[in-house]
Amino acid sequence: MTTTTPPAPAPVKRSTLTKNQLPGWAMWAVLAGSLILGAALSSLIGFHIATWALFSALIYVAAGYFVTLSVEGARKAKDRFATNLVYAAFIVALLPLVSVIVTVLAKGIPGLTPHLLYYSMNGMTGTVDNETVANGTPVIGGVYHGIVGTLLITTWATIISVPIGLLTAVYLVEYSKGGTLARAITFFVDVMTGIPSIVAGLFAAAFFGLVFGPGTRTGFVAAVALSVLMIPVVVRSTEEMLKIVPNELREASYALGVRKWRTILKVVVPTAISGIASGVTLAIARVIGETAPLLVTAGFVNSINWNVFGGWMATLPTFIYRQLMNPTSPTNTDPSAQRAWAAALILIIFVMLLNLVARLIARIFAPKSGR
Repeated sequence: MTTTTPPAPAPVKRSTLTKNQLPGWAMWAVLAGSLILGAALSSLIGFHIATWALFSALIYVAAGYFVTLSVEGARKAKDRFATNLVYAAFIVALLPLVSVIVTVLAKGIPGLTPHLLYYSMNGMTGTVDNETVANGTPVIGGVYHGIVGTLLITTWATIISVPIGLLTAVYLVEYSKGGTLARAITFFVDVMTGIPSIVAGLFAAAFFGLVFGPGTRTGFVAAVALSVLMIPVVVRSTEEMLKIVPNELREASYALGVRKWRTILKVVVPTAISGIASGVTLAIARVIGETAPLLVTAGFVNSINWNVFGGWMATLPTFIYRQLMNPTSPTNTDPSAQRAWAAALILIIFVMLLNLVARLIARIFAPKSGR
């Protein structure tokens, strides 16, 4: 008896555009078309990367919605619209940051020379800049004194702010129990968080003017002004980190007979140390670029001053301000602009390093999880 093998079924050709479902390449095609139309619209008003990105994002959101609506229905179209709107908002919000970084890199790298890093502006005059432009020689005169002043003033501001901020946060979380004093402290911390930086500078200048005489300007006065801006940030960040420490840890320590201050020191603070360290580092990054309070408290000089308790002191923000607003040579401003952009790049590098340090500290001191 012979058996016949049924023929193998013919392969079914699947369409790339299945029913009620967009293919994977559809949204990429929409994105490519949006970029082309966005470039065309931007060219009509004078092409710029910012307007190109803005027009492209708007076209992509709208086109993605209607394409999805025509194929997958209203439910998927609404979901696609919300998703694309989030992506477009992220890209638009990222544009200023990218623009700032690109501009500072393009204009700051040419001026980032060894002479800029290891020399100050002591003895620099407009005649020197005029000769530099006339002869086409490299720009001389540096920002070494500004780097030294920034590091010293920021260090002293940190020394003042961190203990006060940490102890205040510990009181609010561990001891206050929502009393009148705690509410008053919270209110004033909120007020201090929103005060303009120039007010902090005027406060420090007025306070030291009453104590040591009018016109007192030193690096320490500037450090006090910056600490007024730092303390609220340290208090808020530390307070939030202490609040998320589980109460079970405190109760377990108390059950063993450990005193409250030792529980805070050995249990609560070590548990929250990663977040506290990150908050402190970000507070430093927030004040390191302040200009207005430093102008009225530390002044500006062209030479190096290592003594924060005597004499005026230069910083990177005030150096940038002076080079742009009062160029060394009013007739040839290019050398001063080059120094200013290079100093701005150095300041951004400092802030980026501080943020990286904050992340590194948070990772190192984070509680280790295990089985």
